[in-house]
Amino acid sequence: MGNARHTGRHLLLALAAMAAVGSSLAQSRDAARLGKDLTPAGGEQAASKDGSIPAYTGAEPPEAGWAWGKLRGEFWKHKGEKPLYSIDASNVDKYADKLSPGQVELIKQTKGYRMDVYPSHRSCGVPDFVADNTRKNVEAGKLKDNGWTLQEALLPGYPFPMPRNGAEAMWNAKMRYRGLALDYKKVITAASPRKGSEEWIKAGSEQVVFVPWGAKGSVAFSKLPQVEYYTYFGYNSPAALAGQALAITNYSEAATETFYYFPGQRRVRRMPTYAYDAPQIGFENQYTLDEPYVFNGLMDRFDWRLVGKKEMLVPYNVFGAYDFKAKFEDVAQRDFIEPGHRRYEMHRVWVVEATVKPGTRHLAPKRTFYLDEDSWAPLVADDYDAQGKLWKVREGFVIPVYETGSCDVSAFVQHNVLEGRYVFDEHAVGTGTDVHWLTEAGNNAKLKAGFYTSDNLRAISER
Repeated sequence: MGNARHTGRHLLLALAAMAAVGSSLAQSRDAARLGKDLTPAGGEQAASKDGSIPAYTGAEPPEAGWAWGKLRGEFWKHKGEKPLYSIDASNVDKYADKLSPGQVELIKQTKGYRMDVYPSHRSCGVPDFVADNTRKNVEAGKLKDNGWTLQEALLPGYPFPMPRNGAEAMWNAKMRYRGLALDYKKVITAASPRKGSEEWIKAGSEQVVFVPWGAKGSVAFSKLPQVEYYTYFGYNSPAALAGQALAITNYSEAATETFYYFPGQRRVRRMPTYAYDAPQIGFENQYTLDEPYVFNGLMDRFDWRLVGKKEMLVPYNVFGAYDFKAKFEDVAQRDFIEPGHRRYEMHRVWVVEATVKPGTRHLAPKRTFYLDEDSWAPLVADDYDAQGKLWKVREGFVIPVYETGSCDVSAFVQHNVLEGRYVFDEHAVGTGTDVHWLTEAGNNAKLKAGFYTSDNLRAISER
């Protein structure tokens, strides 16, 4: 009951804060506003009334000398800043209206958990061709009659810079500019120990995310294969997972197509139910298929409501999650990511509430997403279980990506507040190598659709 009372009170505070910001749903749908009183992505150019959120500045390049393979944070213009203040269990109620209910609960129940709050920087830009496509999408962007599938947009670009509903807002997050691919030479997907244990789950892998519509220029989505992105996983540890591999095609409307290679059987299996809230193999039911990158996969099981905007303390410019030279155990501590490797700032976010459709099932029938107004990156999500209890809290660690000129979330953390465990994935910590955003295909075989077929998965897995 205590958990329910706290959650309800903080939800009321959050709603009041959104009302204070003012509704942006009635804003004029005039493309000329983009780049004037609105950012290229549709955010508000102006600072907040109290100045805690500055006016939009646009993309800031790295300091001279950065190249892939060097630590990103060391070349960030604002790297020497100190926290303005910190939030922990002793003062969280003071800031509850600037946090999600999940963040508040996480702070209250996790001994030693702390959020360090820094000056805010609004330096998430996009390349000119993305800005141009986004401007045209004010008229061109459309959903299908089912209300959740993207029908048309000029890409790469945000389909709905002035969204009218929650589904449009979520498509902006799903189609944020990430270049053509994210290349992960090494990933450690980790789940923290059960209570009373010290045994971590650490799965090592090579991964690639190929975004076929991310090529520079302009193309109508309707003229392309209806694919959001392709993914390849090749596990190398632990022994129980080593040699297993996956090739996944994430469609915009059709069912996700997953091929899974099992080395013990030397065969590839099609796994049609390996999607949505299905648990990922090897992670003790801590991690489902639709949780990577804060949200992943099809949207058809939920109704999506655009609640409004909120001024909120969110993870931002979190270069510590991409510190590939750091030791894993120094960053991924027993109950949380070490506070010095997390950074929080005040930003405006769009709030989207997802409620499972009648007659449809999902382990988390209610979810709330908080999307950055300047990049549409998903920054926070709260999941509730079938009994209405706060269950999981995800935070996406957004950074400016020097290769693309945009901002993106790769690394993220997910806390299971009911079991006191967390998942840390798609980061660079402890790997010795950085995530690499690719903007040119070249002769890279992994940036072709044919790489993600069952035949190719078998061929590359049996070498």
